[in-house]
Amino acid sequence: MPETAHIAYDEDGIRLDRWFKRHYPALTHGRLEKLLRTGQIRLDGRRVKAADRVSAGQSLRLPPQVVHGNLEESPKEKAKPPQRMRGSLEEHILYMDKNVIVLNKPSGLATQGGSGLTTHVDGMLDSLAFEKNQRPRLVHRLDKDTSGVLLVARTVPAAAELSRAFAARDAQKIYWALVKGVPSVKRGTIKAALAKEGIRGNERMATVDRDEEGAKDAVTDFVVLDTAGDEFAWLAVKPLTGRTHQIRVHLASIGTPIVGDFKYGGTDVRGIGEIENRLHLHARSIDIARPDGGRLTIAAPMPDHMLTSWKLLGFNPERTGSPFGRAEKSNPKPQPPAPAKPRPKSKLSNKNKPKKKRR
Repeated sequence: MPETAHIAYDEDGIRLDRWFKRHYPALTHGRLEKLLRTGQIRLDGRRVKAADRVSAGQSLRLPPQVVHGNLEESPKEKAKPPQRMRGSLEEHILYMDKNVIVLNKPSGLATQGGSGLTTHVDGMLDSLAFEKNQRPRLVHRLDKDTSGVLLVARTVPAAAELSRAFAARDAQKIYWALVKGVPSVKRGTIKAALAKEGIRGNERMATVDRDEEGAKDAVTDFVVLDTAGDEFAWLAVKPLTGRTHQIRVHLASIGTPIVGDFKYGGTDVRGIGEIENRLHLHARSIDIARPDGGRLTIAAPMPDHMLTSWKLLGFNPERTGSPFGRAEKSNPKPQPPAPAKPRPKSKLSNKNKPKKKRR
């Protein structure tokens, strides 16, 4: 019988064929086109094309031959099996049960393959199969140089439930970041639409007007946890939407780029002394609905380069708890501010008045 998959929040806006490439790499493009033409694959109950873009929360009807890997084709069309990489992720496991595995992804390891990438988490998931007779599945992603909590579903039903939780905003992901400079408020919300700019192979995200072509609403909450004079600040960051490079672009847009983020912060984000020139962004914790009921709440220790920086700056790396409170379901599309002038600066909102500028 057909099964149903749900589009994850961080897959919002990608092409349908790209979605299948990520989740079912053995399915050739030609075979996908045939399944779409015959209506065996449907999005929210309707026929679609490979180039159509999907939205978070949409339901995708999958025929049995896709779900269970029965993708046999004629010898001329038979696809090569997906690459399986040597190496194990076992040493990075923080938690495991019958439905889910939580990894502490190291900085520098990509989540999925791409141009020039030879090693990535997706290619090493076979090492996490253990007693199961099926390959684990990614349900969200982290940037290559971002470390921390990464969820992996051990079964197809678990992947569907976790993806549904992300799409329904029934999850709270908290990141820790070391930024250059100190925000003007202790607690705030950044609302700024994002879109890709630049040529293929050298693309980057930028803040844009909401009505600009390709713009997607993006909202990020932050709290200043500690500071080192006026030069560095330790932020807890909670993205309410899941856009590419959202945290990095938003923090840079308010004048506090992440240390080591040369893509969006330029040369001003260089470390000092023993503070390394590496991205200081860590997925610290997650609180999400379990596939079998209840909540899963787990935190990941920081990578060595960030731990060194915290100690040098006198910050407490053992801090626990969420400065944002418990995770709650939120509206799928938070309402951002009215359109601004061309190439706008991010809007920083806060219930409290800004503190006086430091001297």
